[in-house]
Amino acid sequence: MAAAVLAASATAAFSAQTENWLDNTISPVSNPIFFEDPKINSEVHALYMFHSLPDTFKFAGGSVPLGGQVQVMAVQLRYAINDKLAVIATKDGYIQFQPDKTLGHAYGWADLSAGLKYKLIDDQKNQFILTPGFTFTVPTGSTATMQGDGSGEWNVFVSAEKGFDNLHITGNVGFRVPNNFSDQTAQAHYSIQADYYTCQWFIPFVVANGYTILSSGNDKLLGAVPLNSEMYDLINFGATDAAGSTQFTVGGGFRTRITKDLDAGVAYEAGVASPKGIFDSRITADIVWRF
Repeated sequence: MAAAVLAASATAAFSAQTENWLDNTISPVSNPIFFEDPKINSEVHALYMFHSLPDTFKFAGGSVPLGGQVQVMAVQLRYAINDKLAVIATKDGYIQFQPDKTLGHAYGWADLSAGLKYKLIDDQKNQFILTPGFTFTVPTGSTATMQGDGSGEWNVFVSAEKGFDNLHITGNVGFRVPNNFSDQTAQAHYSIQADYYTCQWFIPFVVANGYTILSSGNDKLLGAVPLNSEMYDLINFGATDAAGSTQFTVGGGFRTRITKDLDAGVAYEAGVASPKGIFDSRITADIVWRF
């Protein structure tokens, strides 16, 4: 009997030691188009964004009243070809642009983005993973919702995650490079998230997302308005006066692990840098089903 107890204890200890540290990590909720998870999974990711527009939209030449909101409903798809390589479809969905003043309401489909990511480093012992990748945005969306502009846009990125037992730090850095620098601006984007696994039902996190505009466009989408900011992840205005500006948001939220393969999450973030442009605040809710 003593031998059986010792064997069971040894088995339990071995299982604990060999448990994959990634099992208790979570995918980002905020900035879903560009904050890519470094893990390689097959999943369906349904999401909803409620984006609040500022009461006053300030730009290089003045300001106008705005208010209202933008609502987005979308489904992302990821498919793991093997344990290192995945196909990712990160942007699609339906946009409801609903400002209170100055601009009219508009409804239409978003552009489509897809690409690949490859797990370059997976260090189980040191709880570290590194995954570079890219996506390409095809301008198939509705011009009514400020999509369908330019000749396509590349996003080249690298995502990484470091674990400290139940604490995890996830980061992403990338560059958005348009095929037509007149119609759209080039941008650097960066995100960082810290989450803590308390239990499967409550995994809180804090997050920050930033965009630095690297070039100026000709701003065809809004005519001659001298914009000094962009629309973060959703819209690339091709702003004429935005080069060198940085937009930044901070926020937080939580995930709950309903089952081993089903997560739900919610995040709130608010613009904290000047110029805020068209970003006042945003609530993002999602459901991720892995298969």
